[in-house]
Amino acid sequence: MSSYTGKPDPVTGRATTGHEWNGIEELETPIPRLVFFFLGAAFLFAVICWILYPTWPLVWSYTRGVLGTDQRSVVTRQVEEAAAERSAWTARVMDESPADVAADPALMRLVNEAGHTLFVDNCAACHGTRATGGLGFPNLTAKAWLWGDGSPEAIEETIRIGINSTNDDTRASQMLAFGRDGVLDTQKIDAVVAYVRSLSGLKPAAGDDAARIEAGRQVFADNCASCHGEEAKGNRDLGAPDLTDANWLYGSDAYSVFTTVYGGRQGHMPHWGARLSPLDTRILALYVHGLTRPAQ
Repeated sequence: MSSYTGKPDPVTGRATTGHEWNGIEELETPIPRLVFFFLGAAFLFAVICWILYPTWPLVWSYTRGVLGTDQRSVVTRQVEEAAAERSAWTARVMDESPADVAADPALMRLVNEAGHTLFVDNCAACHGTRATGGLGFPNLTAKAWLWGDGSPEAIEETIRIGINSTNDDTRASQMLAFGRDGVLDTQKIDAVVAYVRSLSGLKPAAGDDAARIEAGRQVFADNCASCHGEEAKGNRDLGAPDLTDANWLYGSDAYSVFTTVYGGRQGHMPHWGARLSPLDTRILALYVHGLTRPAQ
């Protein structure tokens, strides 16, 4: 680096700084006036804001600004206005029957908006964001209810008290472990599995001939019909599923059904009565009741 000479640049005529890199000398270029303009404008804007709005912290408070703007008051007012607006329709949800609420499309639009948020926040972790469930978690769009008649009232009760939960009034169900506890041997379990799978028209597994299926019919009548019914249509008072439809909570292949019969099942759903308000519980029940299968 050479020392400063102040000599003019032969091309532009401007003075140089004396800095040189590989024969290239740096010009003494002044800062554009436009930069100073914007700096001045920004400073002026800042001063105006300091005067108009709350800005500087003091020992016990802060400068209020001549406009007296208070964001806390603004937010508080907005929350109060939103609550007042919401109460106009939530009061109807609590006062009217679920059937009347469901019959009002405008009201149900508000219910579904709030219900979707409640569902995603509280239920989607198990049932999925589209409520289609997964292995061990019911598909709520299939309307294959385990408890009650599928009405909003029945759904609301299930949400409130849970299934096999710690609530004193919880819905409780338990499928026996027929193989693990020695109630049925492997041959009889294979037979009843073949029979149960045939009820919903599933493709028979290897070895599931007519004789095995017929033997499974008797095993079912002796051991399973007391809960699932003689026609295997289930019992919604006991939480026993319908075994004749296409909805399988733990899988419909022969191995999965064998595992269910051998080891038993006991589903679990938390009770939400302590977490959700009665209003939120009802909104959620109405939302779930109105769910339909997503388009494929």
